[in-house]
Amino acid sequence: FAVKRCDIGADEAVCSVVKDAGDDPDCTHGAELTATVRFEGDGVELAGGAGVGRITKEGLGLPVGAPAINPVPRKMIGGSVAEAFREAGVEERGVRVTISVPGGEEMAKKTLNDRLGILGGISILGTSGIVKPFSTSAYRASIAQGIDVSVARGGKHVVVTTGGRSEKFAQALLPALPEEAFVQMGDFVGFTIAHCAKRGISRVTVCGMAGKMSKIAAGRMQTHAAGSEVDMEFLAGVARDCGASEATLVSIRSGNTARHVQEIVQRDGVVGFFERLAGLVAGNCRKHVKGSLVVACVLTDFDGKVLGRAEDVS
Repeated sequence: FAVKRCDIGADEAVCSVVKDAGDDPDCTHGAELTATVRFEGDGVELAGGAGVGRITKEGLGLPVGAPAINPVPRKMIGGSVAEAFREAGVEERGVRVTISVPGGEEMAKKTLNDRLGILGGISILGTSGIVKPFSTSAYRASIAQGIDVSVARGGKHVVVTTGGRSEKFAQALLPALPEEAFVQMGDFVGFTIAHCAKRGISRVTVCGMAGKMSKIAAGRMQTHAAGSEVDMEFLAGVARDCGASEATLVSIRSGNTARHVQEIVQRDGVVGFFERLAGLVAGNCRKHVKGSLVVACVLTDFDGKVLGRAEDVS
């Protein structure tokens, strides 16, 4: 990595590099990651400076009050300090390393850190020290972390949503639940439900709009557009089961999007369609974890109005 800054004073040294996130859609792209090092104390003491968040909730694998620097970066920093002593050929001394990120507090507003209880800045994450083009593992890790925080705070009911908009609708519909009970799963439906089951969650509510929900209803546990299109024939079959006319079925089969199908169903008054769709979502999610938890589904329109609800406890 190209070093942007390297200042060595009488009492401390300051060094920084600029983060290149590559293809990863990361709000910390271009951030100046800065380390300030002083001889102080015993061993390697790691501190969080300006722009680095602080842990305020359990379930993140770090003690409350600690800087939000994950275990792998901590290990790597300690190893780098030891390597520097070896290369210099001098005896190791106590070192205090303060990691800071100018502007990190503003960057954190574009993340879910506040929800997770990481306040005042960004997290120093990483499992390998290598950035890969947008990786599913990074997203899955953030989902698991959100569920773990909810569990650590005694939560037994998690609400999983397909994105920020559906989460806002879900929070309005379920105001009694704490903020950390809401987890954005994106396209990773199967992984999210399985992790909820693994962590002992007893109830999951899936909340979303027609596009993603229709894919889950059709049995897809990964809903990214690159690998799964909305199945119009499937949706026509759901409508047929609800007593839709042949003309309505023809319209659905030639529909452009799931939202278009929603409009057709509402226009033609197909009774029970959205409840049936929600029931299939709940049933497929519960089947994915062999019935180990109760699954409910809330299907909304693009304004947050509930179109259909269902629950699978069979």
